[in-house]
This record gives sequence, C-alpha cells and structure tokens, in this order.
Amino acid sequence: MPFWLAFVGVVVALLVFDLGVLHRNAKEITARESFILYGSYMAIAFAFGGWVWWARGAQSGLEFFTGYVIEQSLAMDNIFVMAMIFGSLGIPRLYQHRVLFWGIIGVIVLRAILIGVGAALVASFSWILYVFGAFLVFTGLKMFAKQDHAPDIEKSLALKWIRKHFRVSRQLHGEQFLVRLPDAKSGKLEWFITPLLVALILVEIIDLVFAVDSVPAVFAITQDPFIVYTSNIFAVLGLRSLYFALAAAMNRFKYLQVSLAIVLVLVGCKIFLVPLGIKVDTLLSLAITVGILASGIIYSLWRTRSDGAAAP
Repeated sequence: MPFWLAFVGVVVALLVFDLGVLHRNAKEITARESFILYGSYMAIAFAFGGWVWWARGAQSGLEFFTGYVIEQSLAMDNIFVMAMIFGSLGIPRLYQHRVLFWGIIGVIVLRAILIGVGAALVASFSWILYVFGAFLVFTGLKMFAKQDHAPDIEKSLALKWIRKHFRVSRQLHGEQFLVRLPDAKSGKLEWFITPLLVALILVEIIDLVFAVDSVPAVFAITQDPFIVYTSNIFAVLGLRSLYFALAAAMNRFKYLQVSLAIVLVLVGCKIFLVPLGIKVDTLLSLAITVGILASGIIYSLWRTRSDGAAAP
C-alpha cells in the first residue's frame, strides 16, 4: 500500500502542477519547452525507479526500467497517429495540450482497468501468458508488413460513428469540449460536441488500441501489477510531454517500426523459453531492448538526414 500511495501522490502532484501552474492558460508549446518537460518527467520516472530498486530489490527495479523503455518505445507510433488526428480535425497547437492532458486522465483509468483484468487473468490462468506471447509475436510480424501503412482518420469507423450519433459543431469554440448551439432542424438550442472533444475521444480510443500491444509486452517482463502499471503511466506521461517536439519530425523515425517489431517478437519468444528451462536475465533483456531501439533510431536519423531541414 505505501508504494501505491507514493505513486498516486507523485502522479497527482505532476498533473496539478502541469495544468494549474505550467499550462493554466492555453498556449503553444515550443519544441524547447517540450524537451524540458520530457527531461523532467524522465528524471522523475528514473528517480521513482531508483526508489523501487532500493525498496523492493534490484529485480523489481530492472523490471520497472525494462517496462518503462518498452512502453515508451511502443507508444512512439501513438504520437504519429495523434498528430494525424489533430491535423485531420484542424486542431491548432494552441489547444492540443488540453486534449493531451485530459487524455492522460483517461489513460490512467483505462490502463488501470486493462492491467487489473490482465493481472487477474494471469493469476487465475497461468497459460494466458502464452496467449500474450503468441499475440506479441503475431503483432511484431504484422508490423513488418505494415511499415508504410498510414491510417486514414476521416475513414475511421470511430469518427464515422461519432458523427452519426452526436451533434458535432463544424468549428472550434476555444477550449470548450461542449457548446450549446441552435439546431439546424428545430432551431432550438442543443448541446454539440466540438472537434476538440472528438479529438479527445479518438486519442483515447487510439491509446486503448496501442495498450493492447504494450500491456501484454510488459506482462511478459513481469507479472507484478504495480510494476506493470507504474512503468506504463510514467512512460505515457513522459511521451505525451515530448509530443510537441516529435510530432512535426515523425518522418525522421520511419525505420523505428522495424526495431519495435523485433522487440515485440523477442519479448513474445521469451515467454516460450521458460518451459524449456531457459530464463533470460532481466538486465540482459533491458540491454538488448535498448540496443535494438537505439539502433533503429540512429539508423532512421541517418537514412532521413536529408529530411531534417524540411521538418518545421
């Protein structure tokens, strides 16, 4: 219980400071501010991981950092899709932080439910880990085939469903998610959801879709719900703060997906080695993961070095 209380206290303090102090008023976040925020979130995550290492042992500490690295890496694609959502709906940078902030609240709740269900399944049916492993291998192989696939937000079923079942205003209304406007048919004032709320809903849906990949990946590292959940949340917090620095330059990381696919396949295969008496050391697993991802990033930046000047 003290560990959970400490974690909740840190996250609540970060969110209050973020919205109540740093971004009390709507403003465009520069790349420099984005990097500073990310560095701060990463420092806090590493300090928390160090405390876990000291209080719960080296194994728990290594599992936290491995889960943190894997979750943050797999969430890179999430940034690309979020940028597409904002672009498709015409959400200016001025209001994007508001969507991402309230999206974090949804992540905290939805990940808690998803990880809670996953932990219960693993505790009741140990063989479910092999299902997770097979799913990770399948997802990794599938990523190889979809390296150049970019989703069309306007054709997404979620966006079509929202527009069909709700009144959606054509224009933004500042930072408001809901607004009362005259209905075109009745002429009466009715509640409309703004494009800002549509973006928030789509961001939550996308995060849930990506969590289906990332949560099993961390469960393959450890079955401790505390480690799985805290590493997930700290990784998402950090990456959301880095969004404004990376969104405009995601084309520079086009080969990173290959590294992510390799990591997913290796993590999935790791589960099937356990019955054979082969247990991969957590430190070695962390080193291999970091090495593969670093190689993907370096190779991507090298291959796309001519695109750097074109990125805003």
